[in-house]
Amino acid sequence: MCPLEYYEGGTISLCFVRRCCPLAMAFRDVNSRRHIGLQQLSSLASAGRTLLGPMKSCKFVVDESTNQSMLICSAVRLIESLDLSSAAGQLLNETIQAQNKEFKTGMSTLLFLVGAWSNAVLECLQQNVPVSAIVSAMSEGLNSCCEKVQCLQRSVHDVNKELCSSSVRPNTSSSKTYEVACDSFLNPQIFLCLQKEVSPSKELVPRNSCSRQEADSNLNKGLVLPLAGFGSIASPVRSADGNNASVISGSGVSASSCKQKRLTHSRYFSALATSPSSSQLDDSQVCLSGQSAHLCECYGLGHLARALSHGNEPNMKLLKSIVAYQHERAECSGSSQFNIAEVVTCCLPGLPESYSCVCPGFVTLISPEQATVIKHFGDKPLRILLTEGDLTEAYRHLGFTKPRNVRTMLERPDLQEGRPGDVWLNTSLDILMRSQVSLVLVKGHVCENLLERCVANKILVIGSVPQKVLSAFGEASGAQPVTYLTQLSASCVGSGAQLELWTASDGRAMDLGELVPVRIRVRGLALLTAVLTTAVPAKMQLVEDLFWTSVYRLHHALRDGKVFLGGGAVELLCLSHSQALAEQALKLVNKKPVKEFHSPWLAASSAQYKPVVLQALASGWSQYLAAVMCNTAKATSLFEARTLIEHHLKKAADCGSPSAYVLKEFQTGGVFRGGPVPSTGSAEGCRVYDNVTAKTEAWRRALDLVLLVLQTDAEIISGPQSNQLLNSPASSEFMFL
Repeated sequence: MCPLEYYEGGTISLCFVRRCCPLAMAFRDVNSRRHIGLQQLSSLASAGRTLLGPMKSCKFVVDESTNQSMLICSAVRLIESLDLSSAAGQLLNETIQAQNKEFKTGMSTLLFLVGAWSNAVLECLQQNVPVSAIVSAMSEGLNSCCEKVQCLQRSVHDVNKELCSSSVRPNTSSSKTYEVACDSFLNPQIFLCLQKEVSPSKELVPRNSCSRQEADSNLNKGLVLPLAGFGSIASPVRSADGNNASVISGSGVSASSCKQKRLTHSRYFSALATSPSSSQLDDSQVCLSGQSAHLCECYGLGHLARALSHGNEPNMKLLKSIVAYQHERAECSGSSQFNIAEVVTCCLPGLPESYSCVCPGFVTLISPEQATVIKHFGDKPLRILLTEGDLTEAYRHLGFTKPRNVRTMLERPDLQEGRPGDVWLNTSLDILMRSQVSLVLVKGHVCENLLERCVANKILVIGSVPQKVLSAFGEASGAQPVTYLTQLSASCVGSGAQLELWTASDGRAMDLGELVPVRIRVRGLALLTAVLTTAVPAKMQLVEDLFWTSVYRLHHALRDGKVFLGGGAVELLCLSHSQALAEQALKLVNKKPVKEFHSPWLAASSAQYKPVVLQALASGWSQYLAAVMCNTAKATSLFEARTLIEHHLKKAADCGSPSAYVLKEFQTGGVFRGGPVPSTGSAEGCRVYDNVTAKTEAWRRALDLVLLVLQTDAEIISGPQSNQLLNSPASSEFMFL
């Protein structure tokens, strides 16, 4: 399979990884006389060297059993694709899965540092450094680095303010107003619904005392207005006759210059600006209300999302659309400005990536047979039922315990002839029809026979629905989840659900052959679906992983309230600090060179080993920086990258304060700028930031794993049967300390 057949314009560096390859092939360079566990960690981690930085080299994972391939660029997918039969491989997998479960970011950093520090510890062992000294010095060194880099933390508020002030540019026109470019991936076909679903308290303030019914009537006629998604902003709106009319949001104050004109340009809904319906405006002029006026979308975290995206431009635009919608809801309902629990994804392989968008409501895939039921529903509101668990006859809730010494042969006699399970099917269908339920959302699996019977009776049943989707529909529709259909009552059924076929940005309904995308919505539903598309089916997992990475980076930044300076600034300070600690430790041993200790167990103090261990810790930071610089095209080779690193280390040392030097370089846009990523044309376009907690936890998890493998093997080797192992034929496979 040629990797270039998937890409028509340009080439991409790819690596093929066989899912079912023997683990022995991954450890072909393992030296039996060295530490086996650490070598296995190093060999596994070496496969992820190209996954660092924004310019990742993707890998194709080929499943030999099905001969299908998948394009990946994350450490999680890489580790999942390897045959991890060794104990060290299992520990590595558990560590990366724990990082992914908690943060959804930082796994590539963790994987790389595991390999770098495994090699560093192996070098220490070759110099006969005791295990206890390695564990003590490395743990102390990393803790000191984590404390040192606290000076490189910036509050989210300050970052937003700085990026906002640098992004506002005066317009060259005579009006001297400010132009703010903003992209939106919101689906134009659902803008009207988006405007309607906002709470009426602060959503759209019509002038001339226009009533809510009149406003809804205007929306039904095609009136679409800018959404103040990235803050309360004074933005120019160009009318049909070419004049500019500013719509200023601020404490319910509308611009006095609001005229009754036809809008042909919208700040967020530019996709509809050219449509015939968007050019029709009713006599009532509508303005948005907010809290305070801003000249940029920083209030809605647009620039922060860009700085954390690390060049992931398409997903950053989707994220901006999510923040825009949620910010408008926050102003009206007082909820959180960015709530990750209200975001789900729907993957549509086979469509161009330009079809990706954000839709209010829940977008999912159903079979063509189920799609025929939607045409029967039309636009009428539906009664909805939420079911936890599986909708099958054999399902029992978690914790269900059958009575002991009792064997159930038949729950009740079946007086009618039929197949086994027909009684349950008839009863379940009877309950749904009596309750007049038209839509059933199930958290688990659905019985195929029941699914077919429901379709025949115009009932749509959708399985594998996430828990947060069920919760959102429960709050919006008033439905109460049930575990079994026999628990169904009138109070458990919700109302107001609407079903429709999902349409693309050009208004066409999509039919993907085996599956059909549909959208479910309820008035007041606090749920957004990011519809992700790609023309290459093997790339679908990659697109989804990159999207969630961008979302969680913004989520963790807001939760921490602070961010790290990105682009390698933090790691360079860690490298400089580790080398400084090594030099200080070396002075304590009278500046004597430490090469090899022939009798480590007779050493008077572990202080003499500190310089070697701390220098090994620093080598891990150096390898990380070199790999990032190569992957971001700042250096053409590892030699050039290491030369640049040494150059900056020397300048930092000459400066007297490495942290001050790093801050200065970051502010002036030196080595810590982002790589060749898409820029918005502004100076801050390539400035990058990193998460604080996710990054530091990745460091700690990487070192903890390396030290755990080191100490575990050491304990096994130095056990009470060490003499038997020493005299056995297998002694060459171990290294005795």
